[in-house]
Amino acid sequence: MGKLRFEITTSLDGFIAGPDPDLEHPLGVGGRELHNWVFGLKAFRERHGESGGETGPDDDLIRESFDASGAIIMGRRMFSGGSGPWEDDPNADAWWGDDPPFRVPVFVLTHHPRETMAMQGGTTFAFVTEGIEAALEQARAAAGDKDVGISGGAEVIQQYLRAGLVDEMLIHVSPVLIGQGVRLFENHLEPGRVELECTQVLASPAVTHLRYRIAK
Repeated sequence: MGKLRFEITTSLDGFIAGPDPDLEHPLGVGGRELHNWVFGLKAFRERHGESGGETGPDDDLIRESFDASGAIIMGRRMFSGGSGPWEDDPNADAWWGDDPPFRVPVFVLTHHPRETMAMQGGTTFAFVTEGIEAALEQARAAAGDKDVGISGGAEVIQQYLRAGLVDEMLIHVSPVLIGQGVRLFENHLEPGRVELECTQVLASPAVTHLRYRIAK
C-alpha cells in the first residue's frame, strides 16, 4: 500500500490562493502567479498535451510525483469552485475540459451525489458523499501499490491532517507574496498534533521544495 500524501504550492507568506476566486480567477486574484515555476516544465507540459519544456531537478521532482500517484482526492471547490446542488453549479463539469491532466481515478468530496464521470486520458471523477475516510478507502483500492495524493484545497488537507491519516507532505514554496487569500494552514490544528521530519529540501531560483514525513 502506498502513502497518503499531499502536494501543493504556497506563497512565501503561506497562501495557496489569492482573494476573491471566481470562474475567471479560480485561484483568486494573483493566485495563478504561484504556479509560474511549474508551467514551463517538460513533465507539466506533457500532462497538458503540450510539447517542449524545461528539464532539470524541478522537472524530475514533478515527474516522479506524477508517476507515484495512483489516485487523487480533492474537494468540491477544487473540482468546480461551486457548492450546493450540481444543477445550480455554473462550472459543474470542472475546469479541465474533456481531457483532464490527472490520468488516474479522482475522488471528489461533496455533499451532493452524482454519477461517476469517465474522461479522456484515463481520468475518472467519482463523487464521495460519505466523508474523508470513505474517499480514502476508495482511493486506496483504486491506487493499488501506488500513492494516494490529496490535491486540495486547504480545508480538505486540514481534515486529513487532523484525522492523522497523512503520511507525507510536499510543499512547493513560490517566491511570491500575496498578502491575503486562502492559507494552507489556518488555526485548525492542535498544538503538537502533527510531528514533522524534513526528508528533502530542493531549491532552485524559481521555487523551493520541502518534503516532510509525518510521524505517526
